[in-house]
Amino acid sequence: MRRRGRLPAALWLVVVTLAALVARPACAAWCIARSEASDKALQSALDYACGPARGADCAPIQASGLCYLPNTLAAHASYAFNSIFQRSRAAPGACDFAGTATVTVTDPSQYA
Repeated sequence: MRRRGRLPAALWLVVVTLAALVARPACAAWCIARSEASDKALQSALDYACGPARGADCAPIQASGLCYLPNTLAAHASYAFNSIFQRSRAAPGACDFAGTATVTVTDPSQYA
């Protein structure tokens, strides 16, 4: 698919949930970065999530990716965390990342 430009910041997490919409449970949930997590802890958790051991699809949050904006550590970490969380089908314990993540039932794209 050809990119025609960057998505507006308000839509940054919409792409995160596209794959989950097909098999969306009755009560949707997302895994996002905790607002009180330190940048150092978030970066470590993001590196882990995007590493080969965890396998998050982090291509969309690279500089040329559709979900690069907003270019913040919290947004990128939330994308990676949620990628793994949705792949696990929201399994208990799949949204922790050393205490830097939390589950929300409020669509994160609503407050992006």
